[in-house]
Amino acid sequence: MRLERTSLLERVRARQAKVGVVGMGYVGLPLSLAFSVAGFPVVGLDVDPRKIEAIGKGTSYFRHIPSEPLAKAVGEGRLRATGDFAQARELDALIICVPTPLTPAREPDMSFIVNTAEALAPHVRPGQLFSLESTTWPGTTDEVLKPILERGGLRAGIDFFLAFSPEREDPGGHSASTTPKVVGGYSPACLEVACELYGAAVPKVVPVSSTRAAELTKLLENIFRGVNIALVNEMKMLCDRMGLDVWEVIDAASTKGFGFMPFYPGPGLGGHCIPIDPFYLTWKAREFEMQTRFIELAGEINTNMPYYVLQRTFQALNRHQKALQGAKVLVLGVAYKKDIDDVRESPAVRVIELLQEHGAQVSYHDPYIERIPKMRAHDLRLESQPLTSELLGSADVVMVLTDHSAIDYAWVVREAKLVVDTRNATRGLPGAEQKVVKA
Repeated sequence: MRLERTSLLERVRARQAKVGVVGMGYVGLPLSLAFSVAGFPVVGLDVDPRKIEAIGKGTSYFRHIPSEPLAKAVGEGRLRATGDFAQARELDALIICVPTPLTPAREPDMSFIVNTAEALAPHVRPGQLFSLESTTWPGTTDEVLKPILERGGLRAGIDFFLAFSPEREDPGGHSASTTPKVVGGYSPACLEVACELYGAAVPKVVPVSSTRAAELTKLLENIFRGVNIALVNEMKMLCDRMGLDVWEVIDAASTKGFGFMPFYPGPGLGGHCIPIDPFYLTWKAREFEMQTRFIELAGEINTNMPYYVLQRTFQALNRHQKALQGAKVLVLGVAYKKDIDDVRESPAVRVIELLQEHGAQVSYHDPYIERIPKMRAHDLRLESQPLTSELLGSADVVMVLTDHSAIDYAWVVREAKLVVDTRNATRGLPGAEQKVVKA
């Protein structure tokens, strides 16, 4: 093992180690670019032929990732993609970035990790590094990934290296190449090799004592956000009843230079992480005979926010002597946050479903999402409509669910009959006091 560790460390330091990234999605593609920019030859492994074809052409399939650096890496031979998992045997390090959704019963769905591990297992060879980045419950690397990779007789920590390093990708914001990396190894040697590899491509590596500690670190990061967003969502509902502006209150509290961090309310939680990750920990906690009531309560509040938005829309239409059934509702923004083209777990999807269930005629405009894709639990089959004065004026209510910067909200307020604003996008605009209802 000493010889294999030394050999791999030398290849990493010389930028000769071949890096494979499994799953070329929102996490895998920018991570692949980070390693290629650092000088490593990178191979992306994915089961989606459309992604493989796009990478081969040097074309990015995400709005927040420009095509230029991708085309440069591909053109210089530093990055390529394939669906042939047998090529994993030729790679020195394999980083797994696959989804970890929830089942319909809101329990962890390990199928993507298991299927990936089973595809890689026949090609494990001595001296390789395997690192899992998918957000998951503490123990997944050791209890789920490790036994599958060991099926051929090679053992983690003895014949190959095993680590966990949680992804910290923020679409449209922070990326792999600018964010410190937490790394936990199955053994001290595994930790050393993984830290050396990641340290060559990211600004800082933060080693922790185990893969479980690294797995829990990611959950804590996202649960922290989820709990605080639930707090301000609950404050928003209370402020509405008290006739106060929660945004004004948050802005005022933010002037304190210590002991306060601003979080902002919305129509619910979106993205792949925050709406899902807390349930990974609450599920695992039951194994230790503990109920994580605080986390579960936060999840309950955030999950119910689309219903609160629906209620506020009912009330707004009633004041205009309109019923929701048969009403024309125009939704502005369906991405889970502003200025990105990511609709995963977007609360807008659930709000639209609730509107349709109550008989509303729903259309939407989103400058970055031409059509709402079919998802595991949703199939809306809607396409984005051009935003015109006629479309705004014909709607009984316009709902701001995602506050994209490209939309002129002053114009929206002028042209619309009624606006339900869940993002504070219309604050202070002329006419807002008469036409806008906060939700």
